[in-house]
Amino acid sequence: MKKLARRWRRTRGDGEDDDDDKLVLPTFDDIDSRPIDTQEQEEYVRSLEEAHAQQSRQWKSMFAVLLVCYGAFLFYSSFQQFMSPWELRYHAYFREDLKSWMIISAEWIAIMACCLSIVGLLDKENDHGRWFWYSCVPGSALAIFWLYYLLRLPKFRWDVIWLPFGPFGCGAGICLYVDHLLEESSEEVKKLRNYMYAYKAR
Repeated sequence: MKKLARRWRRTRGDGEDDDDDKLVLPTFDDIDSRPIDTQEQEEYVRSLEEAHAQQSRQWKSMFAVLLVCYGAFLFYSSFQQFMSPWELRYHAYFREDLKSWMIISAEWIAIMACCLSIVGLLDKENDHGRWFWYSCVPGSALAIFWLYYLLRLPKFRWDVIWLPFGPFGCGAGICLYVDHLLEESSEEVKKLRNYMYAYKAR
């Protein structure tokens, strides 16, 4: 996107202090020195918008599928704890400190955090980012909960470090980062369209 943005040139206007007024569209193609008319500029910007929208859908869909798979794993884990308590190794570590219902409740809270992140990925509203922050609340609570009991173990178990950081890091954290990158890319495309409109107004 930055490579495409470099095709737009800056010029200085006499007595103009506003930076946006100094941005104009290229009037010649860099390859064949052919004048670029308004229609070509419109198609160029529209192609960037369509490419960004497609990439945004692909990335969000991919992470939504990953979260669905993680949520399904948590559902299986809680069901297994209900049917055969302490059979799973990562549950058995906490047998002396936690009750079975506490394990099941924690995993259902993790499922809720994943669902909030999935809603944020699939929501097309402008304020969809709020769902990621909602997901941070149960994710942070789970991180504190699991870290507390991990530190109480006679030996720290690195193989279950995903318990405290799974819903928070892999859920809300990564989703917030991906959404931030997509928003930055979207802003670049919007700037190009604004520059085109500024050029037309001259």
